[in-house]
Amino acid sequence: MTSIVFMGTPEFSAPILESLIENGYDVKAVMTQPDRMVGRKRVLTQSPVKQVAVKHGIKVLQPEKLSGSDEMAEVIAMKPDFLVTAAFGQFLPTKLLAAAQIGAINVHGSLLPKYRGGAPIQYAIMNGEQETGITIIYMVKQMDAGNIISRRAIKIEDNDDSGSMFEKLSLLGKELLLEALPKLINGTSESIPQNEDEVTFSPTIKPEEEALDFTKTAKEIDWKIRSLRPVPGAYTILKGKRTKFWDVTVLDEKTELAAGQVVEVAKKLLKIACGNGTVLAVNELQPNGKSKQTIVDYLNGSGQGIKEGQQVIDV
Repeated sequence: MTSIVFMGTPEFSAPILESLIENGYDVKAVMTQPDRMVGRKRVLTQSPVKQVAVKHGIKVLQPEKLSGSDEMAEVIAMKPDFLVTAAFGQFLPTKLLAAAQIGAINVHGSLLPKYRGGAPIQYAIMNGEQETGITIIYMVKQMDAGNIISRRAIKIEDNDDSGSMFEKLSLLGKELLLEALPKLINGTSESIPQNEDEVTFSPTIKPEEEALDFTKTAKEIDWKIRSLRPVPGAYTILKGKRTKFWDVTVLDEKTELAAGQVVEVAKKLLKIACGNGTVLAVNELQPNGKSKQTIVDYLNGSGQGIKEGQQVIDV
């Protein structure tokens, strides 16, 4: 039976691990990030990958830092046929990669060489890409730079956000991995180098990058909102208060008003001017310290008094 040590952490990775178990691979151990405090109540929470491993009685390793750890030494001693990673969250030292008897491979959520790094799904949406995909690669010490084993694209729909694309790409990832493994085992798999001239990066998104810029077009603002939904959310300063925008509609109209000014306000409608004369309608938002609200609830509450032409968002 082919042995695997699986390394992953978020919801994206869990179905991929589950599929390996269901298809008869011998998952010797699972390595994932340590349990973290989650939510306002700071509840110590297992990663989705750990939850799958515990359910199936598989050994779980959770080093805070992988390099030089006892957990890494334990995996090396196992001499697994494969190391399989999917959004693990740490670099793998060369010594660990070399422990894989057949290969160390990664399930990456982009069409490499585009979007190497930790946030490929978010950046694909944020940049208005029409498609993204999954790439299976051999792992090397350089981030997401190994030879491509297989790759498959998937369309990004106009209503997709990071949440929906994580689900779609997780399912695609497990399909592609299950197709690739038998060929790797019997030695019939081929791989190709990545084109270094086409490399782009998707570093982890910093808190300050969650802010919306209303000098951008309405379409670009919509891309950013969807790229940061369901977490962490994109925000702006609306009427002097930090407010997350969860859902907007890009309108097919133009305005001469300055970015951040109110184009139209009604009982169930708030249109705001964006860059290049574009306009968006706000559907759902969340003022700081409050729950999510429809635009109707907002205008009936703290949004009362908003007038057409008013500068409600500073740019």
